[in-house]
Amino acid sequence: MSTADQLTEYLQDLNPTHLALENESMQHAGYFEGKESHFKLTIVSEAFAGKRPVARHQQVYALAGPLLTSAGGTIHALAIHAYTPDEWAATGAAPDSPLCAGKNN
Repeated sequence: MSTADQLTEYLQDLNPTHLALENESMQHAGYFEGKESHFKLTIVSEAFAGKRPVARHQQVYALAGPLLTSAGGTIHALAIHAYTPDEWAATGAAPDSPLCAGKNN
């Protein structure tokens, strides 16, 4: 199972109404074909209601933990955009990721 598939499966505990996971590894220095180390996550869930962004990120990290490099996993970077359904209805899109200085300058 790919890293992206594993992460998507782990995040189902948040009962997301929207989940988009983009592999952005190819935008970073040191990329090679098939690498899964940098991701952009957009997730919408009622589980985020009443929580500040840091608490939302902590919820995601708690589920993604085994996949993060600090725990021996393969994910080096995870950009998290976590919204409630009402916030998502008002926003409708996550911001673009910044360019990697080592690859896209």
